[in-house]
Amino acid sequence: MLPIVAVTIGRFHISVRQFFAALFPAFFPDEDVPLTVHNVIFNIRLPRILLALLAGAGLSVAGAAFQALFSNPLATPDTLGVATGASFGAVLGILFKFPSWGIQLAALAAGIIAVILVYAVSRVRGSSSIIMIVLAGMVIGALFSALVSLIKYVADPQDVLPTITFWLLGSLSGTTKLTLLQGSPFIIAGTLLIFFLRWKLNLMTLNEDEAISLGVPVKRIRLLVILGATMITASVVSMCGLIGWVGLLIPHISRMIYGNNNKSVIPASIGLGALFMLFIDTLARSVSGTEIPVSILTSIIGAPFFIILLRKTGGIQI
Repeated sequence: MLPIVAVTIGRFHISVRQFFAALFPAFFPDEDVPLTVHNVIFNIRLPRILLALLAGAGLSVAGAAFQALFSNPLATPDTLGVATGASFGAVLGILFKFPSWGIQLAALAAGIIAVILVYAVSRVRGSSSIIMIVLAGMVIGALFSALVSLIKYVADPQDVLPTITFWLLGSLSGTTKLTLLQGSPFIIAGTLLIFFLRWKLNLMTLNEDEAISLGVPVKRIRLLVILGATMITASVVSMCGLIGWVGLLIPHISRMIYGNNNKSVIPASIGLGALFMLFIDTLARSVSGTEIPVSILTSIIGAPFFIILLRKTGGIQI
């Protein structure tokens, strides 16, 4: 129901009947859908709604996976510096005026480089512990954040800097069919990878030696989960900019409802994250005459709600 409502809401009003007539013209032979309405539905709102659903689902499932993998309730999709790495690639593409697909590729490449650097830094005597991975992620994330600030400093203040600043605030306003087709396969692939590994994520909360003694391929599962979350985060950042709170808030809500069993938490995070992001984006483009950046709304809504959750639960143990 929410996606249908989202299609009709906006500065250009579309009735529910017009939407279904445009989608299923054979069932509404008497309804004449103007070309403008048809273009708004299929070229603007549907691609944006699909991206909101995919981005929310992806960021939420990546957050849930990281929280289980690192046994850390504060872990988010940018724990390994992926988000800041991808944002550096994207702003670099904006600085050099890359086309949209070039910006996406630059963000994906930088996100992957960030993960490689994290793994390289965290390896001590041929192995990587969870603590070292998290610490290395914080360091690499800080490094890429500084590089983003450097690009903002050297960017043209009249032309490029406003574009970079607005993009970093997070927005789905630039969504097109092409950008959706280019970025969605990575989000879908990463989400499916984590979804199929959700059974084994329960075992990853055990001590590493205990998990290995049970025959769990700890290193391989860890690598696959990180790979899936990297694909999701880098792709979302390349298309939407930096969007916070979704990967932290939604997994906690899922655990409040379903407990700590990732068999249920991962699917719940996918569904709740998709609906939450769609709600936020619909609010962002319709609550005022000018569009509000998505990350501002996720923070305004997410922070107080998270405080309420903490006050009621006293914190969720993973």
